[in-house]
Amino acid sequence: MKQQKVSNAFIIASWVALGAGFVGYIVGLTRAEMELNEKGYFFTILLYGIFSVVSLQKTVRDKIEKIPTTNIYYGICWFGAVSSITLLVIGLWNATILPSEKGFYAFAFLLTTFGAITVQKNTRDNLSID
Repeated sequence: MKQQKVSNAFIIASWVALGAGFVGYIVGLTRAEMELNEKGYFFTILLYGIFSVVSLQKTVRDKIEKIPTTNIYYGICWFGAVSSITLLVIGLWNATILPSEKGFYAFAFLLTTFGAITVQKNTRDNLSID
């Protein structure tokens, strides 16, 4: 079965999801009435989450394509993805912000990580076809 090139519409939608989630999260942080250390915590969790889910997606894809990957790295990727989400939940649970703001950060985080995964997937798919 021949693999098709990813459509431009899906590529654009993926970049928009990544950009909207990331920019929304950052704008929310800059405008938030929280201490600078709290803002730093939530910013670091976002970066950690993006890196871990992209790395996990790549490793899962490598395993599917029979590209050698170590089980320890695969486990670390899963640990990173799960721990970033767990740390976000713990941070939001303990944050002294409105529930609507907590929901905003959760959804912006999920949109950003989803966008990062799909951008990485699209890039890899298109490179494997060329």
